[in-house]
Amino acid sequence: MRGEDGYKIFSVRIRNETATALEELSIRSNRSRNELIGMILEYAVNHTDITE
Repeated sequence: MRGEDGYKIFSVRIRNETATALEELSIRSNRSRNELIGMILEYAVNHTDITE
């Protein structure tokens, strides 16, 4: 069944420049774009402090 692997699929819109930078980073790091996006998002979630 879908979603039973602990992952959720969703779609996002990003700037062309960001997509290009991710593709280049993917090639240089020998990682998939999906893996990099997951790593980047996890880092951001764990290191973002929002104050009001």
